[in-house]
Amino acid sequence: MNEISIRKGLPSDISQVLSLIKELAYYERAAAEVEITEQELLEDGFGNNPAYGLFVAEAGSDLIGIALYYEKYSTWKGRCIFLEDLVVREQYRSRGIGSLLFTSVVEVAKQRNYRRLEWQVLEWNHPAIAFYRKLGASLDPEWINGKLTYSQLQMVESGA
Repeated sequence: MNEISIRKGLPSDISQVLSLIKELAYYERAAAEVEITEQELLEDGFGNNPAYGLFVAEAGSDLIGIALYYEKYSTWKGRCIFLEDLVVREQYRSRGIGSLLFTSVVEVAKQRNYRRLEWQVLEWNHPAIAFYRKLGASLDPEWINGKLTYSQLQMVESGA
């Protein structure tokens, strides 16, 4: 096996990043939900006003994992970091790569003095739950996630 390295993502990684995002969506039984394009990922991550940060795990010239994160704000805590996706290609799992990606995001949180790191995990994703518990994470069953899709946003009237 090639040596694994973790580094900040580059614009040239976007094609492989999107492939990993699609792999995660397939695993999460939501492959048809991926709408984002390479161009959007490129602009959103590397344009004038980047919306996310990115670490990649690399084996040779292949990206085998990503950790995509962004800043969020809590009125109770202040600046926080949200880990949107942590993905490792299936054939590379259980080799510590997820931990390396996760701790890279933890280091960003520490450097920027964020008050907490947050993420979501599907209730049926037992390998991911075990991974986060092994890291000593708190998994909170009390909160219900809400969302409005793009089309639902268009239906909400101003002042509603």
